[in-house]
Amino acid sequence: MNFDYDLFVIGGGSGGVRAARVAASEAGAKVGLAEEDRYGGTCVIRGCVPKKLMVYASEFSRHLDDAYAFGWSVENSGFDWQKFRKKLHLELDRLETVYRNLLRNAGVDTYDQRAKLLDQNTVVIGKKKLTARTILIATGGRPFRPDIPGIENALVSDDIFNLEKLPKSMAIIGGGYIACEMASIMNGFGVNTKLIYRGDQILRGFDKEIRDHVAEEMAKNGISISLNEDVTKINVTAEGLELVNSEGKKENFDKILTATGRTPNSDDLGLDNSGVQLGEKGEILVDNFSKSSRESVYAIGDVTNRSNLTPIAIREAMSFIETVFRDRPEKLDYRFIPTAVFTTPEVGTVGLTEEEASQFAPLEIYTTKFKSMREAFAGREDRVFMKLIVEEKNQKVLGCHFVSPFAGELVQLAAVAVTMGATKLDFDKTIAVHPTISEELVTMRKPTRRA
Repeated sequence: MNFDYDLFVIGGGSGGVRAARVAASEAGAKVGLAEEDRYGGTCVIRGCVPKKLMVYASEFSRHLDDAYAFGWSVENSGFDWQKFRKKLHLELDRLETVYRNLLRNAGVDTYDQRAKLLDQNTVVIGKKKLTARTILIATGGRPFRPDIPGIENALVSDDIFNLEKLPKSMAIIGGGYIACEMASIMNGFGVNTKLIYRGDQILRGFDKEIRDHVAEEMAKNGISISLNEDVTKINVTAEGLELVNSEGKKENFDKILTATGRTPNSDDLGLDNSGVQLGEKGEILVDNFSKSSRESVYAIGDVTNRSNLTPIAIREAMSFIETVFRDRPEKLDYRFIPTAVFTTPEVGTVGLTEEEASQFAPLEIYTTKFKSMREAFAGREDRVFMKLIVEEKNQKVLGCHFVSPFAGELVQLAAVAVTMGATKLDFDKTIAVHPTISEELVTMRKPTRRA
């Protein structure tokens, strides 16, 4: 059978664009791609990139204070949200153009419309039907709105970047990394910020000591954190928005942001027509090679709900190319995924938590907590926390965790060692770089405890 395309990709985010571009430019495939919204997807347009730029902007309130402590005469006349917002959107426009050019230069046919599956080898775009030997779904995810009366009056993370002006107060519902990052950002901008989470501690899934330390440091920075609290209703009032909890307590805020997770974008894609199976959360079920229940349909990225991070989607795209177009089937190893949470202070982590590792092996736990030179000189009470999880028998480092300035940068380098299977002796043999925060990573000689 002759197909219109060797590969048709639905979704123009990081994973979809990478797969389409490489298949066309390096594997010689004829490729089409459809994107109904903006090219670059969640990460570039309404996620990682604008969020990190907001993190940078929000940190200057601390930098200006610290500058004075270091002898500089600096006038802080306040933050101009309108000026920042205008430049932010110019940057996002520039990046979208980059993504479009990458596809065009690779020879990919693009369609700025919604595409649906008619069957396992056919997509429908408007009134046009196109056939493809292989179809790749990379439609990502979207913010989840909890079932709370009045939730339509709350913002989701997508809305933050389009605020006309900054509120004076904001409640953030949730305790995951998006909620915690947004709380730190708004607090840095001078917004009176309260984080409300129904669980016992923020950042579920991270190491317990890391969670406790981050919560303590965020509270020191002025963020109000309310745990074990359920929001039951949001009312519109003359003063703004009224938040009601399960005990009947009412509080007023200018804005309320809900950040309680994300949902795979698998709705209305015609998946039922093609027999593609979905999981309980709407995720496309795939095997180790990203193949769905139908032979010619693959899926990568957040729509599969495996590990919802942009670098993972890109790596899944490359593994897909190896498997389908280079006849070198490749599985992605999800065991050692470095990640960062851009709170203030940052979190960086790779490998297992103590709770996970203790399930299968006796451990040695190494921890250190200290003031960094810079923070101490500036008169701050912030403390760095570092933790190594080491298997007692073979001394292999199973997990490495940071809470510190530049934790995301630190953990990227530590991830190389952990992924290679480095031992505690390898860390001990490494010469420290002095004076740095990171030198503490290789100077922890005696375990704090065994587990």
